[in-house]
Amino acid sequence: MNIENKYVVFYDGDCGFCNFWVGWILKNDKKNQFLFSALQSEFGQKFLSERNLNTDQFNTLYLFSPGKFYLMKSSAVLKIANILGGKFSFLRIFKIIPKFLSDYVYDFISRNRMKMASAKCYLPTAEERKKFIEKI
Repeated sequence: MNIENKYVVFYDGDCGFCNFWVGWILKNDKKNQFLFSALQSEFGQKFLSERNLNTDQFNTLYLFSPGKFYLMKSSAVLKIANILGGKFSFLRIFKIIPKFLSDYVYDFISRNRMKMASAKCYLPTAEERKKFIEKI
């Protein structure tokens, strides 16, 4: 799988709340720009360890563009909305909020995400499953 021209979203694969948002991105990714990898997967663990990030904590969303950047928390969320474009571009306005405040809100949601999670997870179609990276 060639990931060089894609954005990779790393998320908590065991979190229903996170899985809901992965499904939301899948449904709104009209330009086929995103791939996904659970932080618990072999590929996710390699991503974390190569950047000296904690390989046991899965409460942070990461957005990775190979050879360009990786963002985390609220910066990743806003960048995803910007990449999706269209009706989601308005979310750019939230960039005026200082990062420490937007990350505070992100961390609050992250701490409480299991309470917000649905008992059911989004099940990707066979075509959408091709966008998930598990192995190195």
